[in-house]
Amino acid sequence: MPPSRFPRRLIIVLAVAAAVLAALVGVGLYGLLLAPRSAPTTASDVPRETPGPAPAIPTPTDTIPSLPGIRSTADAEGFARAVAEALFAWDTASDYEPTDYAQVIVDVGDPSGEEAAGLASDVRSYLPTAEAWAQLQTMQTRQWLTIDEAHVPDSWADALDQAAPGQLLPGTIAYTISGTRHRDGISGTEPVESARGAAFTVIVTCQPTFDTCHVLRLSQLDNPLR
Repeated sequence: MPPSRFPRRLIIVLAVAAAVLAALVGVGLYGLLLAPRSAPTTASDVPRETPGPAPAIPTPTDTIPSLPGIRSTADAEGFARAVAEALFAWDTASDYEPTDYAQVIVDVGDPSGEEAAGLASDVRSYLPTAEAWAQLQTMQTRQWLTIDEAHVPDSWADALDQAAPGQLLPGTIAYTISGTRHRDGISGTEPVESARGAAFTVIVTCQPTFDTCHVLRLSQLDNPLR
């Protein structure tokens, strides 16, 4: 996504957060707008995605019913947890494609559309590419997330303290999620499983701006706001 499309309010606040915590300084704005993929899939380790470019807003497949959506709520933490779980929940043995799973998150994005393209790019970076998906299908791989903790990172509180009026919509808050990503499947005729830690940040806006919560952006996987 070209720099001219970055929303001004997130650029300013995330820049403040990076300045407050020097340890977070890295490429771009703390990497919030850049989310890399995992390594290629191997037969011995079910989960691993291959690199690939993130497309614009995904389009779900049209031949099957849509996946269940994320329940509307004004509970910011509960909503952030639901987004996190949906982000990691997929099954290659189903009739759904990565775009269908991505659409579940995009559907609860910023209603104004200002963050839509950026959010779609964020979500897509968490999902396997089409090539990796096809390979994972041969092993009937499925994935899910168990959450250990969801908390508001200290750097977000510091950013809010230093943000000028109007830089963030009222009700915008960040939750850093930590947990375990699980995958299982079949390699040859043998069941295989894997588990690894996962940490990332979900930025949402709730009341009073919106009656129910909406997700704005996602941090880089395993590089959350602290």
